[in-house]
Amino acid sequence: MASEFIASGSGRGRRRTSRYRPMSEINVTPFVDVMLVLLIVFMVTAPLLTVGVPVDLPKTQARALSNPEEPLVISVDSGGGIFIQETGVDISQMVPRLIAITEAKADTRIYVRGDRSVNYGRIMEVMGRVNSAGFTRVALIAELPEAPAPGAASADGEQGG
Repeated sequence: MASEFIASGSGRGRRRTSRYRPMSEINVTPFVDVMLVLLIVFMVTAPLLTVGVPVDLPKTQARALSNPEEPLVISVDSGGGIFIQETGVDISQMVPRLIAITEAKADTRIYVRGDRSVNYGRIMEVMGRVNSAGFTRVALIAELPEAPAPGAASADGEQGG
């Protein structure tokens, strides 16, 4: 160790250069790690944000409801199958499951989503059973129609302006 000290001090007239220079580039490895974790989180949670039963909803001019509590959704798909949230259920077992899920609270908000191609009688059968079970807050869900583009022709053939 003493020999190294003596050897390094032998060049007194020269300016000593340091071995370590400041790093001039940014280390992006932690940034990439965080981005990959966020990507995985979004890939896992994105499918959970939509209701799992694909239904082609009819369009209506009614305004959207704003309700902070999460409603219970009953869906009727294009084949007439009934789903509570995302779980398929037979119509004879629908009311007992609703009572069990809502803990027999009659004021629970229940939304009925029906595919556009389903017979209206099937939707009314579902709503009738829900209503006869004592649930009073039953509503239908529909899509808002797309707004016409400015300058597009209206239904009576006139140009919009």
